[in-house]
Amino acid sequence: MIKHSTFAGMVLLAASTFSYAADMSLSIDIPKLEVAEYHRPYVATWLQHQDSKAITNLAVWYQLDKEGEGQKWLKDLRQWWRRSGRSLDMPADGFTGATRLPGTHQVKMSDVATDLPSGDYRLYVEVVREVGGRELLNIPFTWPVKNSQTLTAKGDAEVGLIELTLSK
Repeated sequence: MIKHSTFAGMVLLAASTFSYAADMSLSIDIPKLEVAEYHRPYVATWLQHQDSKAITNLAVWYQLDKEGEGQKWLKDLRQWWRRSGRSLDMPADGFTGATRLPGTHQVKMSDVATDLPSGDYRLYVEVVREVGGRELLNIPFTWPVKNSQTLTAKGDAEVGLIELTLSK
């Protein structure tokens, strides 16, 4: 029979050998543009491993409609389309959704954080807008992190501030 104090010591020892799960979160600011003809932007976000070039899709926001007309413009997200999009059946469960209004939007990344192998990565955010421009931003980072940090990139017109928060 194990004494209470011995059992408590074993639990404390076991707890100290496991590290807390790291987490990551992403926010994307879509600015309000004062233009004559405004269309909501298409946005693709993904992680790419520096060595293997493996892609992890995080979010693709595009015009969802019954006829599938919005899908034909996905190829305008050129980098994402070449790396991942053209091989997918859309809508893809888990990461596709409708375009967003101007404002700051969160991208769910907690599931990605738990399954992401160690290594060097780049977060990509590509934004394109009809009768507008196109921007591609990226943020390099190493996973898992040693210290919590917030990494940022800022677009010129089509996308505002991108914040990738990595927590230990």
